[in-house]
Amino acid sequence: MCRHLAYVGGPVALGELLVRPPHALLRQSWEPRTQDSGVVNADGFGVGWYAEGDPVPARYRRAGPIWGDLSFADLARVVRAGAFLGAVRGATFPGADGEAAAAPFTAGPWLFSHNGAVEGWPDSLTALAGALPAGELLRLEARSDSALLWALVLHRLRAGDAPGAALADTVREVAAAAPGSRLNLLLTDGDLIAATAWRNSLWYLPGPGRVAVASEPYDDDPRWREVPEHTLVTADRADVTLTPLKEPSA
Repeated sequence: MCRHLAYVGGPVALGELLVRPPHALLRQSWEPRTQDSGVVNADGFGVGWYAEGDPVPARYRRAGPIWGDLSFADLARVVRAGAFLGAVRGATFPGADGEAAAAPFTAGPWLFSHNGAVEGWPDSLTALAGALPAGELLRLEARSDSALLWALVLHRLRAGDAPGAALADTVREVAAAAPGSRLNLLLTDGDLIAATAWRNSLWYLPGPGRVAVASEPYDDDPRWREVPEHTLVTADRADVTLTPLKEPSA
């Protein structure tokens, strides 16, 4: 299990949302409030952010817990960005991929994270993986369910799908192949955020002129809104749209 957060809006220090709030990702790494599977997220962390004038995000990832990285604490204090995605990881399955398995995953302008787990991994997704071009499988950063989910989403994005459609169709396809999976996906290109609530908690904090979408609130601001189960969220600095997602037919 994991916790993640995406933000677009006016420039802020990364630590203003990821470290300093009373229930920020830093604290969620050892004391999440709405996580119902696992109790600690100490198997890696990462953050990707967009520098002004550069559409390709920078990324900082580590294999250990966020609370043990003093270099990140320093970086988060001084780096400012108008868009970023951060995540802390609680590994569902054993693996030796280390830092490569930590979100966010990236390609071109995109940052991606997965909060959840694929039931029956890896056998349940053998057919879906086999439908991807061999080159895309060889470029997987890690041998994890999250990395394969990213490959499935990215394949759709490269085919021209809109961000929300790429997430929604991937979730429905994976849920049909692996019923019971937890598939909260989070995607941003620095302007738009798309996310799914699928068997895990998801919240958003609207404007003005900014939006945050997160696994759980990082503070007690009463403007936080919980996303209903089986919902696609698309958001930018001005607007948030919620679209119901149907479960696949049995």
